[in-house]
Amino acid sequence: MRLPNWLAQHLAALRALLVFTVLLGLAYPLALVAVGRIPGLAEKADGSLVAADGRTVGSALIGQSFTDPDGNPVPRYFQSRPSAAGDGYDPTATAASNLGPESVVDTTSNDPEESTRSLLTQVCARSRAAGELDAVDGRRPYCTVDGVGAVLAVFRADGLSGPVTRVVSVNQVAPATPFLTSYEGVPVELAQPGEDYVAAGGLVTPIRGDAPADPAVPADAVTASGSGLDPHISPAYAELQVNRVARERDADPAAIRRLVGEHTTGRSLGFMGEPGVNVLELNLALDREFPAR
Repeated sequence: MRLPNWLAQHLAALRALLVFTVLLGLAYPLALVAVGRIPGLAEKADGSLVAADGRTVGSALIGQSFTDPDGNPVPRYFQSRPSAAGDGYDPTATAASNLGPESVVDTTSNDPEESTRSLLTQVCARSRAAGELDAVDGRRPYCTVDGVGAVLAVFRADGLSGPVTRVVSVNQVAPATPFLTSYEGVPVELAQPGEDYVAAGGLVTPIRGDAPADPAVPADAVTASGSGLDPHISPAYAELQVNRVARERDADPAAIRRLVGEHTTGRSLGFMGEPGVNVLELNLALDREFPAR
């Protein structure tokens, strides 16, 4: 007996569903689990967990912060790079900030919950904090001395041209001091919370300032990785922190540098990516060899 065409099509679809359910829903996942149990791969499949003193302290693949309960850096440890994943290094919220080079104007408000910092201000604040922590020059181009983006909203008589009529430092509010006294002869004002000076016709004008072209604080100390979970820092950022860590642990800086070198990985296959220092593994080695005072 020949089945109706519509019924035959439904039965064929059902058979395909069952076959692919078995293959992709059962066989394939079980095969991957089996491969993950192969000696040499099992540790990686379990997340490359790192243990110390009989307890798991983290993962070699996921970064973490080395801060106190108030969020302040613990000076005896090497610090990781910033993270935009959740509240920081949250694997359930892995993400970048999605802010780009044009993010230079903060959103100010009397309500801190409604205020947001531009990427430029975040970079400036992080560079200033890193400079203070490690006693180096934390200045960067287009940053004010108080750690915000050095950006003006310049109002001109004829919109885009004509004499300047008003100038506002859009990322500075009271009680700050304007980073420039005047611009083209016009006094610089502080921003008022809640005001949108760009919508009001101000021309966004970043000011480079006199910071060195090659900042002492490296880029990975002030920017988050794309995933927000990168466990590595650059050798340059590690070198920046060596003297502080050595001082806090009463150790020879040369010995700290040796540990940094031992925990530095090279480029993948010799040419892909950049060398990196695994911060968790380095800090654990510090605790073993140079316990804090």
